[in-house]
Amino acid sequence: KAIERPSTVNVEAYTYYLKGRQFFHNATKSFVVLARQMFTKAVEIDPAYARAYAGIANCDSRLEGVYGVTKPAGEILAIANKALALDPNLAEAHAARGVAFAISGDRVEAARAFEHALALDPGSYDANLSFARFCVAEGAKERAVELYTRALEIQPDDSQAPLLVMTVFQSLGRREEAERYGRLGLKRAEEALRLHPESSTPAQQGAVALAWLGEIDRAKEWLSLSLAIDPDDNNCRYNAACTYAQMGELDRAIDVLELWTEQAGSEQKSWFLQDADLDPLRDHPRYPALLARVESIGSPITA
Repeated sequence: KAIERPSTVNVEAYTYYLKGRQFFHNATKSFVVLARQMFTKAVEIDPAYARAYAGIANCDSRLEGVYGVTKPAGEILAIANKALALDPNLAEAHAARGVAFAISGDRVEAARAFEHALALDPGSYDANLSFARFCVAEGAKERAVELYTRALEIQPDDSQAPLLVMTVFQSLGRREEAERYGRLGLKRAEEALRLHPESSTPAQQGAVALAWLGEIDRAKEWLSLSLAIDPDDNNCRYNAACTYAQMGELDRAIDVLELWTEQAGSEQKSWFLQDADLDPLRDHPRYPALLARVESIGSPITA
């Protein structure tokens, strides 16, 4: 969709925008920082580039919500609103606004913004994926399934949506569908690793899927690869903990999660509570103390 509707006549700005999208969907902190730099460069070249402003807002939301980087929610929302002022019918801008509202704690406005985005463009990958993640955090699992499956259809090389929806099916007790989407996601993740060996995200998420599928040796290989690529990435730590939990190494998973809480962002609290990959930990004697650490993760700055 982005390629069909570049929304700028400046080729250089468009090139920076496309680089930003690629970096953003690699998802790790270092890539999100790079993505923000690319989107910022795009709007410096073309100050009327609405999609690039939406990209900046998404980067700031990810940095705050996942990585705990201080990003006032009001400032993030202002950037998303800038995109909407330039293009009121831009689905990606409404979706970015939804993520910003979620970061600020306004879940009602977040849901409204996501629904508006999909009404404008049901085929927006960004809107479907970000709304799906929001629904998981809200516990709206059936809706999350709809959105994730739509996202993976829109972008047939995407490995994130099938691997994430696998976990939702898992929590719903729909094992056959979880396995089917897990295998699809792994196939796509293998190709993503071949094309982009510098990105750890496919290996992170693939390791969790392999552990749940019982392919422990392969899960350990993929986990080792992800940690070799991004040993200090906090979301990599989280997925490592999910992998350990699925392999039955519960104390090791909790050890990693205790370290993860030191840098986790506000949005991750809700995700932690809903994540089926961590269900093996819920009855562990150390879980209440871990839960208390998660609950102590600071709320986003709203000014």
